[in-house]
Amino acid sequence: MSVMSTKIAVGAVAALLTATVLVQGGPVLAGSVQAGSVQAGSIQAGQAGSKVVSAGNIVTYHYDNLRTGWNQAETQLTPATVASANFGLLAQVAVDEQVDAQPLYVSNQAISGQGTHNVVYVATENNSIYAIDAATGTVLLQQNYGKPVPISALPGGCNNNSNNIGINSTPVIDTSTNTLYAITYTYENSVQTFRIHAIDLTTLQDQVPSVIVSGTATYKNGKKATFYAPSERQRPGLVETGGNVYAGFGSFCDINANTSRGWVLGWNTGTLAPLPVSRLMEQKQVDQDQFYLNSIWMSGYGIAADDAGSLYFITGNSDYNGKSYSNSVNLDESVIRLSTDLTTVQDFFTPRSGANGWSSFDQNDNDFGSAGVLLLPPQAGSVPNLAVAAGKAGPLYLMNRDSLGGLVNAKAELGSYTNWGCWCGQSYYVGSDGVGRVVQSNGYEVIVYKVQTSPKPALVQESVSPGLNDDQDPGFFTTISSNGTVANTAVIWAATRPSASNADSLGVYLQAIDPANGSAVIFSGDAGDWPFAGNANANVVPVTANGHVFVATYQNLSIYGLATLGAHKTFQRVKVPPMPAFAGVQHEIRGIVSSVEDDIMTLRERDGTAVRVDIAAARRAGNAAASAPGHAVLVRGDDGRNGTLEARFVLHQKNAQVYWPADR
Repeated sequence: MSVMSTKIAVGAVAALLTATVLVQGGPVLAGSVQAGSVQAGSIQAGQAGSKVVSAGNIVTYHYDNLRTGWNQAETQLTPATVASANFGLLAQVAVDEQVDAQPLYVSNQAISGQGTHNVVYVATENNSIYAIDAATGTVLLQQNYGKPVPISALPGGCNNNSNNIGINSTPVIDTSTNTLYAITYTYENSVQTFRIHAIDLTTLQDQVPSVIVSGTATYKNGKKATFYAPSERQRPGLVETGGNVYAGFGSFCDINANTSRGWVLGWNTGTLAPLPVSRLMEQKQVDQDQFYLNSIWMSGYGIAADDAGSLYFITGNSDYNGKSYSNSVNLDESVIRLSTDLTTVQDFFTPRSGANGWSSFDQNDNDFGSAGVLLLPPQAGSVPNLAVAAGKAGPLYLMNRDSLGGLVNAKAELGSYTNWGCWCGQSYYVGSDGVGRVVQSNGYEVIVYKVQTSPKPALVQESVSPGLNDDQDPGFFTTISSNGTVANTAVIWAATRPSASNADSLGVYLQAIDPANGSAVIFSGDAGDWPFAGNANANVVPVTANGHVFVATYQNLSIYGLATLGAHKTFQRVKVPPMPAFAGVQHEIRGIVSSVEDDIMTLRERDGTAVRVDIAAARRAGNAAASAPGHAVLVRGDDGRNGTLEARFVLHQKNAQVYWPADR
């Protein structure tokens, strides 16, 4: 199929493109900085005392530990050049499985036996890591770190992932020690096992032996809690700070909720020695429904870290009865500030107001923790340090991260703003006027807010993009590139979630938006495929570095950039296999929940048929995801009494029927 692209002409583009020079096999604009010449460092963010570290190297999720997603050192990609005919697809690189991790980038990197390259590192769900030449797409190295866990071995056959789970989170790179840290999920003698690796960037070999991930904590009653790998999912991007690497853990589809709980674990860099303390988020030993969770998943958004030595993340839902929250033992549906030794919850922010409060979120599976928390750099004037976050429901919150407020009501918030659903996370940049901006993927559009600092902190809407193609859960991931705060250089990049494009897969599209022109879309093009029959959101993060844009999807890395007319590639689709049926049950049915009364759930199937489902056994086993009227679910079960379906597993399902395979 040909590239689906839309380009908007910009005046004077021809003058900018009258001359090109070749760098590593691909042309860049004359007079621009050559690939690899951007030096690591930071650029003043336009406000008093503020710095955001981001330059030629992209070594962590969303570019820095604040998670701004802002590359300030991009001189080649501007609204003018991106909107021109010279911007397009340069290469497609085949990889061995679905990619859920954000690509990382290191310039002038030595590769064993192959000299020095600008390298993009890609981690796959097959537990493989690739080192790829960023300009040509040549695979320089590939290393596999063990058999991934098959979907058949996941709790309830959890369907919001690929058919294999390997490296599910974004690794982190320490260029000072030439090390990439990654967590793999391996199937060792039919046992699910997490391992943390310290991998040499030059050879992709382990620098020290990998370490099996483990953890212990103490319930509030004094009894011991133990990390249980078969029930845990390591989805949030890793963070390195203060000589340690940290990871957050959650659940698979809210299944095994009787054993799955949110954890934060840490290891010393270099040695991979575990930290003395592990942080367990749900500390009750017994819950009336045996439903725990308090997961940390954030749609893959990385745990954030500030310079003062604190970690920030958002927790998800706990017991569906809406009564399990406790500020002493179970801080679910909350923004958490945690000490880096993992001993102390320093502060937290928990919404409590009606439909936008933690109880409603729990009852309706409207996780606050479907998204990450963005830390804003210091702002001008006597303004506290700020943060923003939004979840599946409720508003986009503006918070004082110096004093988060605990269990807050609407009057205690600094501000709340439109949110049509965020399985996502925000971005941040500073415009040519020196004013900071928050970029929110609101539902299926991009909203840009100015950060107001006087007379009080607030977000002021500046522009809204057109609706972008996206058939999955609302919200997607953005990043920003610019040449510092130079006018007319900022571009917002989005990898919108899939839309149905053919019978085999869903297409992921790269979108470029000009924030200085009313958030107009200046480019849209095919960037990858995503499994059609799966239930996993494509939490794809576009990465820009030295004139290139990288988008990793199912078995594919697409590289976009500038080239002479006629030199671009035509996008080639990847054949995506179907998700296998779950073995051991008589039926799999999908429908919208009409009602839940005690242990009887009524579903409305796609043809309108009402089905009564007994969910008692599934709940007792911790195998029933929290469900509420209006939500779609997948029920796996057997014929029961009086015409009911006796559920063994209840999993979430996308509301759009385009994602529903045939029932059986």
